[in-house]
Amino acid sequence: MLNTQIVSVDKNRPEGYKIKKAAEIIKTGGLVAFPTETVYGLGGNALDEHVAKKIYAAKGRPQDNPLIVHIHSLSQLDELVKEIPTRAAVLMDKFWPGPLTIIFHKKDIIPYSTTGGLDTVAIRMPAHSVALELIKESGVPIAAPSANISGRPSPACAEDVAEDLFGKIEMILDGGPTSVGVESTVLDLSEKVPIILRPGGVTKEDLEDVLGCVNLDPGLAPGEKPRSPGQKYRHYAPKAQMTVIEGCMENQVKTIQELTKQLESGGLKVGIMATAQTRHLYTRGYVISVGDRTAPLTISSNLFTILRKFDRLGVDRIFAEGISKDGIGLAVMNRLYKAAGYKILKV
Repeated sequence: MLNTQIVSVDKNRPEGYKIKKAAEIIKTGGLVAFPTETVYGLGGNALDEHVAKKIYAAKGRPQDNPLIVHIHSLSQLDELVKEIPTRAAVLMDKFWPGPLTIIFHKKDIIPYSTTGGLDTVAIRMPAHSVALELIKESGVPIAAPSANISGRPSPACAEDVAEDLFGKIEMILDGGPTSVGVESTVLDLSEKVPIILRPGGVTKEDLEDVLGCVNLDPGLAPGEKPRSPGQKYRHYAPKAQMTVIEGCMENQVKTIQELTKQLESGGLKVGIMATAQTRHLYTRGYVISVGDRTAPLTISSNLFTILRKFDRLGVDRIFAEGISKDGIGLAVMNRLYKAAGYKILKV
């Protein structure tokens, strides 16, 4: 077991000596969890094939699940990819730094262990001062999936990281809670019409404003095979069995109330992921508001934190209200579906 250091860092003015200490771990082949605007990442040297294997081992992650490579400047990108398509350049100018990951054809400098055996590499530039300073000080691009045990809810704060990875990595940089709360959008530009492989903080509407028509990977639908290797695995799951309830708000509340009553009569403990608009309507279960339906960013930023709260409460079942798929709501529902193992009840 490793002696994991937890180091608090000011996200507004990251202390140089703390960043340098973390960067030394990266340079020498170790792993550091660090905050980004989306979720906390588990970072290591993206150019070291042995480090990628360490990341997979710490997370318990399948090795055909590609790692996203994080950079701090466009000059780094030239060293890593064979070409930068015009559409990619336009997107980078608009959305980098930010929660958008773009797929490129990789140069040989990036080992296949980082890309899950693919000739392409997923790259983004995070919009977080701690992340950018760490990448810059390390002197190498940093491969970083979410800093959690594979399949568990992604970490929105350092405490979540410690819960899963303490003793398995060298350091956790604690920069406070994340803001977006769900992982970056992953975009494939290899087709005539760009394809979103994973919805995230940059919305489909945002991308269409720049590119025109943008498609969703058909594999994002329940029961379909995804194009992105990482999307075929179970993700974000709480310990309790979870069901997403979709329909009008009134029907959602009525159905969840009835199901909760049935389960509680059998001695089960039920968690209800409500919204600000419905929390007061529930009279049963352990009710937590995930955010405001009219401001879905409040929901995305709280989503994984609430799932972990239900774990700590020890609930046996969870019911989550579905929301509109407009904007970042698409990413929220994608995460809810996967957390529930696509157990969806339409009412």
